Amino acid sequence: MNNPGARPVSTPYPDTRPRALTVSELNHQARHLLESSFMQVWVEGELSGFSRPSSGHWYFSLKDQKCQIRCAMFRGANQRIRTLPR
Repeated sequence: MNNPGARPVSTPYPDTRPRALTVSELNHQARHLLESSFMQVWVEGELSGFSRPSSGHWYFSLKDQKCQIRCAMFRGANQRIRTLPR
């Protein structure tokens, strides 16, 4: 059977997948996008999963009925907060 439009098996198709980003590239692009979209933003939500390890940083989630955001508040910033989250 002769098929004039067929490619030989040894000729690979060109790779059409997008180039994978490195973790650093994705972080950089996400940070740039967020910082250029929001000059200053306040987020309100329920505090969940609060932890305070010996490093002095705070780790927690802010959530609403549909979504959650994982957060870190570094020691220098949280030292200014007078009331400890429960």
